[in-house]
Amino acid sequence: MDENNEIYLHKLQRRDIKPTAMRVLILRAMMSHREAFSLQSLEDNLETVDKSTIFRTITLFLTHHLIHAIDDGSGSFKYAVCDDDCHCGEDDEDLEQDFHAHFYCSRCGKTYCLDSIHVPVVSVPEGFKVHDINYVLKGVCSECSGLK
Repeated sequence: MDENNEIYLHKLQRRDIKPTAMRVLILRAMMSHREAFSLQSLEDNLETVDKSTIFRTITLFLTHHLIHAIDDGSGSFKYAVCDDDCHCGEDDEDLEQDFHAHFYCSRCGKTYCLDSIHVPVVSVPEGFKVHDINYVLKGVCSECSGLK
């Protein structure tokens, strides 16, 4: 087994997901994306894998907080693999600081996680409970602006 497979196995086991060959293959494809990816781009990348298998795997990964979903306003969710120390989406009031911002490029349509920019904590009225925060900045990415 090569060193890269160890990384994928570690990420799956850390989130209590049974590592199967298909899950490792799908996680490898997910981690090959520098930016967040759509279901369609993942399906295009994994042409030989059944679409329902990909969808079920994404659902499993979301449930176990291995990946997170981003509603960037483009009409389809984008997904990104969480870092090992990420707790986004977990049901704990003290974890609000783990939510981070995202950037949607209006020119190329790519969405990026901005892990270093945390979403500000917002006070909500008594009895309200925040389960998700969607903080998307929109503009032009460094590649499209020619700064990279």
